[in-house]
Amino acid sequence: MLVAGFPAGSFQTNCYVVAPAAGESCIVVDPGQDAVEPLEELLAQHRLTPVAVLLTHGHFDHTFSVAPVCDGHDVPAWIHPGDRAMLADPTKGISREAAAFFGGRIELREPREVRELADGAAVDLAGLTFRVDHTPGHTPGSVVFSTPTEEGVEVILAGDTLFAGSIGRTDLPGGDHAQMLASLRDKLLTRDDSAVVLPGHGPTTTIGRERSSNPFLQGLHEGIDSPAPGRGL
Repeated sequence: MLVAGFPAGSFQTNCYVVAPAAGESCIVVDPGQDAVEPLEELLAQHRLTPVAVLLTHGHFDHTFSVAPVCDGHDVPAWIHPGDRAMLADPTKGISREAAAFFGGRIELREPREVRELADGAAVDLAGLTFRVDHTPGHTPGSVVFSTPTEEGVEVILAGDTLFAGSIGRTDLPGGDHAQMLASLRDKLLTRDDSAVVLPGHGPTTTIGRERSSNPFLQGLHEGIDSPAPGRGL
């Protein structure tokens, strides 16, 4: 399996491509601000052809370039229905102060083709199968995507649900701290320690590393409250 990525834009949002190998079809995950040019360079470098864009959630730092990427390659975007409205109106997912910083309006639109994700679905794309797990908390429609490598190690595209040493913030519109803790406990801490986590911001990690050292996860399986999160848009 080929997995490559880069941090895009002022928010340094990780955009990933995943493919069975170089020279084949691929999926693109979370093309954020200023992602088009570096994405095209990455696709050319590995001779990849996108067949879809997968969105972990609707915040505009993850979706900013979804329309030009999808329409430029004539491929659909996949997003959970809980976050779809943010594609055309990103201010639904940010604070009033942040919206004011952008003049009260951010001009984005849906791609020509949008498909909706369902919890527990298996999406077959680019010769790979991605399991979809709905992980509300950071946003109502946050999801994580998982696919196994040939060696049997699970790769998790975690968006802003889980980071190296932190978790996604829940103080923006649609955020819910209790839901976030339940998502982490029920959808991520159930994974094998060897599972590789590719977060929406920051470095790659593993479930085992986060289980043992992430302060936001300590005692979570026992119902102990964790501190308030603070990563993501």
